[in-house]
Amino acid sequence: MNVIECIKSRRSIRKYKPNAIDHSIIDSIVSTTSFSPSWKNTQITRFIAIEDQSILSTIAKCHVPDYNAKIINQIPMLIAVSYIKGRCGFERDGSYSSKKGDRWQMFDAGVACQTFCLAAKEQGLGTVIMGMFDEDEISKLIELPEDQELAALIAIGYPDIEPEAPKRKTVDVLLQYK
Repeated sequence: MNVIECIKSRRSIRKYKPNAIDHSIIDSIVSTTSFSPSWKNTQITRFIAIEDQSILSTIAKCHVPDYNAKIINQIPMLIAVSYIKGRCGFERDGSYSSKKGDRWQMFDAGVACQTFCLAAKEQGLGTVIMGMFDEDEISKLIELPEDQELAALIAIGYPDIEPEAPKRKTVDVLLQYK
């Protein structure tokens, strides 16, 4: 599959088969994701693959809205995406490099999330990025290191549906030339 086909065919998947995912596939996806661009090549994004059903169950039951719990209750794996705090968007003296302050951290994590999802699509896996969750409680549950912040959760598994592409805005709406 070429990159344009991958981008255009990737969908947020909310229904999965229960099949386990081989660790070598996740390793390959993360290896590909390591090529994501990042501010000053800081490469701050980190991934925790959660397979333990008791942890997944606790997250679904206690730390996400119902619509995300429905997804988590059926997946074989959840990826917790975090980033190392205080490196991206900062100078060596700790000052911000731009008016964006520390927002570059989330920008870089977002770029890595999309790269992860496209690499997963290439491997025949479906994903959906989730942003609604109790960050503090999940961080404790998965023992996230103190120097990291939880950015997103990505459900990953073999899709049990093939959703149609939603309507897209036209180029003349999305693009201006000056």
